[in-house]
Amino acid sequence: RRQWRSEGRPPPPPAGSSTRMERILKSARESGSLNLSNRSLSSEVPGEVYNNLDTGSLDDKWWEGVDLQKLILAHNNLEVLREDLRNLSSLVVLNISHNQLSSVPAAIGDLPLLKSLDVSFNQIKFIPEEVGLATALVKVDFSNNCLTELPASLGRCLNLSELKASNNNISRLPDELAGCCKLSKFDLEGNKLVLLPENMFTSWTLLTELNAAKNQLTTIPASIGALSKLVRMDLHQNKITSIPSSIKGCSSLAEFYMGNNLLSTIPDDIGMLSKLGTLDLHSNQMKEYPVGACKLKLSFLDLSNNALSGLPPELGTMTTLRKLLLSGNPMRALRSSLVSGPTSTLMKYLRSRLSSEEEEHQGLEPPQQKLTRFLQQDDYLYLQRS
Repeated sequence: RRQWRSEGRPPPPPAGSSTRMERILKSARESGSLNLSNRSLSSEVPGEVYNNLDTGSLDDKWWEGVDLQKLILAHNNLEVLREDLRNLSSLVVLNISHNQLSSVPAAIGDLPLLKSLDVSFNQIKFIPEEVGLATALVKVDFSNNCLTELPASLGRCLNLSELKASNNNISRLPDELAGCCKLSKFDLEGNKLVLLPENMFTSWTLLTELNAAKNQLTTIPASIGALSKLVRMDLHQNKITSIPSSIKGCSSLAEFYMGNNLLSTIPDDIGMLSKLGTLDLHSNQMKEYPVGACKLKLSFLDLSNNALSGLPPELGTMTTLRKLLLSGNPMRALRSSLVSGPTSTLMKYLRSRLSSEEEEHQGLEPPQQKLTRFLQQDDYLYLQRS
């Protein structure tokens, strides 16, 4: 006759009650990985999970099993995650995204090996400071919840490389986050941030991706220039009025999104970003595109919905440009067919303008060329020189 295991282990289930869930748990005991996503779990996690998959049956050969290292509970209807979570001391990956959780247990700090934590798409209003005790954390996703702040204790997670908290109600960032000196990806899109602290960028020198779009930012800190490894920066749909000249320090920047802000111009120093390929400046208040920025080697440039009346001829020297968007500008120096036509045609036209101006400056402009330039500037005729 089977004997129940001692030392607080749960009793075995009734005879003949072997279910699919039990088979899943048994398999997880062998692999150390349990995936219960899309299982229509409601309210709570099965008790066996908190007991490191102990079903109470001697048939499980529990002495041959391994501790749970990966737990996926995504896409269920869970409302509570118990403090018993601390029993899973070997847990490395925890994914409880897409549930109905309103809180995270303080026991999260008792998981010394936890590297990946995903609690996105819940109804969580507060992350306990104990999360900072899980110092092995590398990836954290708090996105799509109801958070108003991030725990300052995250600054103790010195190995943290990815932090996502998009689509919350966060209005400020704790200064302690500067301690996450290995951070490479930071995503706070869709919050209520009014400021990006200066000290963070001087510490986050390994940052490659920064997304703070759809916030209420008015400035970009000068310390942005410390991010020499930054490849992608998205700050669209804020209230930013200027870009600091220190942007030239972002020498690895390849994509820069600044659409839907309040820019009236951009600094000439941006022309020093030799790797920049995409520059999105749509829906700002720009009245001119600076000559210094014509040194860029862009493939995509969006200047639509600004206040531009013309373009510098020097832009025609940007031979890498494949797409230039200009709609929604009061262009008076360019015919509408050039504005809406192929980018290559417009670029050729700008180069012809540049050549004309250079010859005029040297006093070598022939009468016919002068007439051509006059007609071009008045937007009556475009004579293509052979």
